This record gives sequence, structure tokens and C-alpha cells, in this order.
Amino acid sequence: MAREEDRRPIRSGRLDAPLTQRRSLRPQVDSETFGKISERVARFIGSWRFIAYMTVFIVVWVAWNVFAPDELRPDGFPFIFLTLLLSLQASYAAPLILLAQNRQADRDRITYADDRARAERLMAETEFLSREIAALRVALGEVATRDFIRGELEDLLDELEERAENADKEDNGQAK
Repeated sequence: MAREEDRRPIRSGRLDAPLTQRRSLRPQVDSETFGKISERVARFIGSWRFIAYMTVFIVVWVAWNVFAPDELRPDGFPFIFLTLLLSLQASYAAPLILLAQNRQADRDRITYADDRARAERLMAETEFLSREIAALRVALGEVATRDFIRGELEDLLDELEERAENADKEDNGQAK
């Protein structure tokens, strides 16, 4: 981490001059680019192709150091140099893999937050639609249905027929 004094802008004597940043002796590393590289390396290290390459390399190394003439063997039987190479490779691979996992965890956290927000919006919309449907059901209870109107019209027709019959009876009774 850069010290606070390394990051503070330097003020010039003039108020209209832009602030300039102090230079640091440490190299500036773009964490996004480094993260992408580490993910590529971790993806390659976790592949069957890498395992095959490492297996071929180790088999060739051991075979050369066992069967080659003594003056051409760079690493004798205990294969100390091979052990050193594998340890060096592991010491670089582990942090790169952890860095790639951290980046993946950050991406997952953002995805989960987006999913949670989307689910909350869907729940709110579902509750709103449920209330609207309930309100429509209540309103439909107050609206006259086709069967209700048909029944009312039949009742009115029966009542009109009775009145017509009564009127005919009264007219026939007065005419006599």
C-alpha cells in the first residue's frame, strides 16, 4: 500500500495551476489486468493439458537423469533440482489461484446482489398484482353478471305478464 504522503497532491504556488501527483518508486500495477492474467494462469493450471505437460516434463526429466550418461545428467537421483523447480512452480501457482478465487468470489457476490434485487422487485410486483386481482374480484362481486341480469329480466317479464293478465281480467270484468 502506498503511504499517505505518496498519494497526496503537491500544491504549487499558483491557485489556478492543476495539482500534480508525487511520484513513487514503487511500480504501478493495474490490479484488473493482473487479476485477468492470474485467472488465465489459474485456469491453465487447473486443466488436463497442464497436468499432461507436467507429467511429460517430469517423466522426461527423470528418464534423462536416470538413463543419460553421467556427464550429461544435470540432476542426480534424489532429483533435488526437480524438487526445487516444482516447489517454485507451486509457490507461484498457489497465490495466483487464490487471487483468481477472490475475483470469482467478488463476481459471485455482485451476481447474488443483483439476483436478490431482482427477486425483491419480482416479489413486489407479484404482491401488487395479487392486490389488483383481489380488488377486481371484489369489484366483480358488485357488478351484475349475465345470469343475474337474465334472472332479473325474467322476473320483470313474469311481473309484466301478471300485470297484463290482471289488466285483461279487469277490462273483461268492466266490459260485462
